[in-house]
Amino acid sequence: MNTGHNFDTIINSDTVLFFDMDGTLINTDYANFLSYKKAIHSVTNNGLELSYNPKVRFNRSFLKIAIPNLNHTDYEKITQKKEEYYIDFLSETKLNEVIAGILFKYSKTNKTVLVSNCRKDRAIATLNYFGLTDKFSNIFFREIEDNDKKINKFQNAIFSLGVPPNLIIAFENEESEIADAKKAGISIINPIYL
Repeated sequence: MNTGHNFDTIINSDTVLFFDMDGTLINTDYANFLSYKKAIHSVTNNGLELSYNPKVRFNRSFLKIAIPNLNHTDYEKITQKKEEYYIDFLSETKLNEVIAGILFKYSKTNKTVLVSNCRKDRAIATLNYFGLTDKFSNIFFREIEDNDKKINKFQNAIFSLGVPPNLIIAFENEESEIADAKKAGISIINPIYL
């Protein structure tokens, strides 16, 4: 696969590659939307018609906007069902060929790490669907602190692996996550639009 860039000029044997999954390595937005839509219908039976917006990932915040009067119990049921239904829509996910090409090439010679805010079951199902699970030296999933605060996935991976941030190249597409990577000391961040 031609990645369009010659990463050999910046990647050496000590370089560690961090890959985000959703929106970076694999486009999961449509499958995510469809699983939310099915979950909403199964829990609320309200006939709400949702439209897919390819520019925005449907998430828990958008769920609260789409159904503002949703009670906490139904909210939790929908998010749980969404995770269950996701596997029904794996065929609606799409591999980012450029990023996958980088992963395939360098997984043979370098430490390649999935650093995702995705829940474990969904991440493993998605990676298995594309035959990517064995391409990673380590896999880090979504972690939440006791106070329900999201943990900086990059700091967590760096701490757990004991790898200096200056040896890491991160592939990440989300602006807030890119900011977290920079806070963690990672200076080389390649967004998906290579």
